[in-house]
Amino acid sequence: MAQVLALIDDIFFQAKIGETAKQLGLEFRACTTVDALESELTREPPKLVVIDLNARANPLDAISRVTMSAQATALIGFLSHVQVDLAEKARAAGCREVMPRSKFTQNMATILGRAKSDP
Repeated sequence: MAQVLALIDDIFFQAKIGETAKQLGLEFRACTTVDALESELTREPPKLVVIDLNARANPLDAISRVTMSAQATALIGFLSHVQVDLAEKARAAGCREVMPRSKFTQNMATILGRAKSDP
């Protein structure tokens, strides 16, 4: 079971998240499509789902599927800080926590560490 699951198609950022998760002792799995993400969710819900709101897959659809499939799972979306409209759409789709990519990057260890401390 992946404790941290992400919808992200940027392979360099995937590696960065994966390395941080590894250092924290967390299992990480990245998906590049919404269907793959949903498939992972049905196996066993992760503790944390991270969604790149700039992914080529439909990230808003991914948010909807996560909230329907694993309601207890923490969900975080990140995007460019200038994309205010997209941030609002993500919140409307069910993503309670949306932050700029820079903030996510700066606080990545703390954010991913929630997967260890959440029940």
